[in-house]
Amino acid sequence: MSDSRAEDEAAIQAVLIDSYKAWEAGDADGMVANYTANATAIMTGSLRDSRNVIRENMALAFEGPLKGSSTYNKQLSLRFVGRDAAIVVSESAILFAGETEVPDDLRKVNATWVFEKRDGQWMIAAYHNSPVLAPGQ
Repeated sequence: MSDSRAEDEAAIQAVLIDSYKAWEAGDADGMVANYTANATAIMTGSLRDSRNVIRENMALAFEGPLKGSSTYNKQLSLRFVGRDAAIVVSESAILFAGETEVPDDLRKVNATWVFEKRDGQWMIAAYHNSPVLAPGQ
């Protein structure tokens, strides 16, 4: 186990980057490669309650409405909860095929990533997102 939080932060960043790259490649298997088997994802009001369910849903999306898409991601915070857990908060959005920037804030979400360190490897244990509301909404 690493005693360096900088090493842990770098490992968590690498997991996120790998997930973003897999999304851009339309690779559902690669996207969930660093998810725990019992990971959960809550997106657009739906609960996906295992890595396999998350993978299946993403594979269908990559074949359909998310074909050719990528993501915008801005990390807002990373904090550790004990030695083997971390929470990342980010602002994210889907960039559809041909888009290079998010057209408006209404497409952005605030996301929470829960990481767990298992056998020396950081894994995504849970993901949840919620729309970013414009001021006054």
